[in-house]
Amino acid sequence: MAHSRTARRRWTAAIGLTGVAVLALSACAQSERGGDAGTGQTGGTMVFGAAGEPKNFDPIFNDDGESFRPIRQMFDTLITYKRGTAELAPGLAEKWEPNSDGTSWTFTLRKNVKFHDGTAFNAEAVCFNFDRWFNIKGAAAQSQMIYYGDVFEGFAANEGDAAGDPIYKSCEATDESTAVVNLNKYKGAFPAAFGLTALSISSPDALKKYEADSVQQSGDSFSYPAYATEHPTGTGAFKFESFDRANKTITLVRNDEYWGEKAKLDKLIFKIIPDENARKQELKAGTIDGYDLPSPADYNSLKGDGFNVTPRPAFNILYLGINGTNTPALKDLKVRQAIAHAVNREQLVKTKLPAGAQVATQFMPDTVAGYADDAQEYPYDLAKAKDLLAQAGAGNLSLKFYVPTEVSRPYMPNPTELAAVIADDLKAAGINVELVSRPWNGGYKDDVQKFGKHDLHLLGWTGDYNDAGNFIGTFFGREKPEFGFNDPALFDAISAADAVVDQTEHADAYKQVSRDLMSKFLPAVPVSHSPPAIVVSSKISGLVPSPLTDERFDTVSKG
Repeated sequence: MAHSRTARRRWTAAIGLTGVAVLALSACAQSERGGDAGTGQTGGTMVFGAAGEPKNFDPIFNDDGESFRPIRQMFDTLITYKRGTAELAPGLAEKWEPNSDGTSWTFTLRKNVKFHDGTAFNAEAVCFNFDRWFNIKGAAAQSQMIYYGDVFEGFAANEGDAAGDPIYKSCEATDESTAVVNLNKYKGAFPAAFGLTALSISSPDALKKYEADSVQQSGDSFSYPAYATEHPTGTGAFKFESFDRANKTITLVRNDEYWGEKAKLDKLIFKIIPDENARKQELKAGTIDGYDLPSPADYNSLKGDGFNVTPRPAFNILYLGINGTNTPALKDLKVRQAIAHAVNREQLVKTKLPAGAQVATQFMPDTVAGYADDAQEYPYDLAKAKDLLAQAGAGNLSLKFYVPTEVSRPYMPNPTELAAVIADDLKAAGINVELVSRPWNGGYKDDVQKFGKHDLHLLGWTGDYNDAGNFIGTFFGREKPEFGFNDPALFDAISAADAVVDQTEHADAYKQVSRDLMSKFLPAVPVSHSPPAIVVSSKISGLVPSPLTDERFDTVSKG
């Protein structure tokens, strides 16, 4: 099919407006990976306090920060981010180029790159990974591929809950250093989605040797193969050494064969410390060198003790999810609106979230193209909440409110405290609330996202890139147990918005989706946007905070 020059200009404009003016960028590995943080001393071990256990170490079977933090150190993606920004930069691909309608992407790959097992990275390895994801079999495995489902929408043969038409079509290794990824249609997520940690490139030999696809489900639990638990094999600056589950420590070692500037640390250890106060005490005692998401109440005292506390820009959303499956009253829009009016979000933001946090009025920050200034809002109004409940005949409502433990997220620094405040607000409106606590990677996420056991829940999202589809498309682009509603018209509207190439029209389409979400559906209550912080010892230098919480530790030195 022929394409006009006008179509080509629209495509180029689309890339420029999303900050992706790097289609043919081929900056050297040293400058892109090291930034201005590459002058520190070499050697030593950094111990970083993690809030929870990783689910596993296979990128494709993960979608949370506690898993992605160690994964990012061991794996690379085709495209990455310039340090400290959301600007796309070369990763395993030195450059990338779309065809005129964005349905085919040609990647020129780095040469002389090795996986940790010594095998060669090349175009065949890239295609092996894409084909693996597309052709993976088993409802259990497909259900764990959250990012793949959101980005590529379907598999070669959908199983279980997977039901979408796949975006991915094929991958061709036209020569050793050129891979062409073909899509069935344009999707606004690309090229940025090629930088998702979940789409990191693994060693084909290791994937085959350790039977990487054999995910098993028993009741509500999932078990993962040896590749995901003991043998993750990427091309990253650090290599996997061990996960000592008894002592809750993950140990990575420097990859001396790394294709870019070598990591300065000899070892990088993630010590799992679920309690935030315990992480703070270990930092003060010197048994760890840093941790993520310190309590906002501790910022000043930590700085006073000589620690470096660095807030990142807010590019996230916390929401109160509503599942309409288990309690029929929650299917009533008036009941969901009553819940929205009952939560005093202004007070919550002021008392429980960091300085600079803002009340959310829809499911994306106002910096994202697609944010609708005129979307319906739900200010705190206890009397209106009670009236709406009465109109709906739901004056004696009892709800199970699921709350995660053993976790701090950028949008949710202390879930237990936040949930307690929200529960009190709901009780004041006449809603009976039972708080149900579950460990983040020990049942909570599966209970909420896979099995829909809850009525209400707290969850959120840190954006991967600046596109409305990365927010509302991820949440509401298809039927999910998390929200318990199925509206093909909404799903089709999101899919149609995502397929619009012209960026003004693309944003306008998402604005209408946002308006409809807030006025006609309200499957959740947007709560807040928070600027998350990271804290490290004064002995640590070279850590570059990321607005995407995409920190890499290869530039870090310990003095």
